[in-house]
Amino acid sequence: MTGARPILVVDDDQVIRRTLAEQLQLDGEFQVLEAATLAEARQKLKEPDARCDAILLDVTLPDGDGRDFCAELRKDGLRMPVIMLTGSDDESDIVKGLDAGANDYVAKPFRIAELLARLRAQLRLFENSEDAVFSIGPYTFRPSAKLLQEPAKNRRIRLTEKETAILKFLYRAGTRPVPRQVLLNEVWGYNAAVTTHTLETHIYRLRQKIEPDPAHASLLVTEGGGYRLNPEPEVATTAV
Repeated sequence: MTGARPILVVDDDQVIRRTLAEQLQLDGEFQVLEAATLAEARQKLKEPDARCDAILLDVTLPDGDGRDFCAELRKDGLRMPVIMLTGSDDESDIVKGLDAGANDYVAKPFRIAELLARLRAQLRLFENSEDAVFSIGPYTFRPSAKLLQEPAKNRRIRLTEKETAILKFLYRAGTRPVPRQVLLNEVWGYNAAVTTHTLETHIYRLRQKIEPDPAHASLLVTEGGGYRLNPEPEVATTAV
C-alpha cells in the first residue's frame, strides 16, 4: 500500500499519459502507473503486490481494443473502476464500452477537472459496493461484508461497522497519518458527545483483532497525533 491511490493509465499517447500523471499526482492523492500498450498494462497488474484502485483506459491501442481488455479484466474477476478514454463520443461506441464492463466513458479532448470528478465518484461508489476488495497487510478487506480474511492462515475476522469505517478511511489515506479528530469526525460525524477516547477504545479493540502483537502494533500504527496503516507490517512500531 502506498501513500497515494494507484491509478493505471493505459494510453499510447505519451503526451496524454504524462499530462494525466502530472495532474493526478499534483496533490498527492493519486499515484499514476503508466502503460502504452495492453501488454504493458497486463504486466503492471501481474506484478507482485500489485495494487490498482482504478484504470483510465484508452479504447484504441497498438495491440488491441481497450473494450476487449476491460471485458478480460471483468472475466478475471477484477472489479476496480474502469473509465474508458476515447476520441469518439458516438453512442454506439459508448454502449459497447459499458457493455464490456466499463464504469464510465470520457470523450477526448476532456477537461482534467471533469475527469478527476468522475474518477473520484467511481472510487466512492466502488468502495461501498459488494465488489470492493482491498489488501491491508496480510489481509483481504471486504468492507461490504465487514470482513478481513487472512488467506495464509485460513482465518476470517468479523468487524463492527465502526471498525470497518476506520479501516476504510485509513486505507484511503495510504501511509499518511490521519489525526485523531479527523478520523473521529469522519467515522462518528460531528457529534459533540463523542470524544477521542471513544476512537482510542475502538482502535484498541481493532488491534486486538488484527495485530500479531497488539501491545506493539505493526499494522495499525500511532503516528503524528493520529493513526495510519503500515505498508510493511513486519516492521514493528510501538503503539501509544
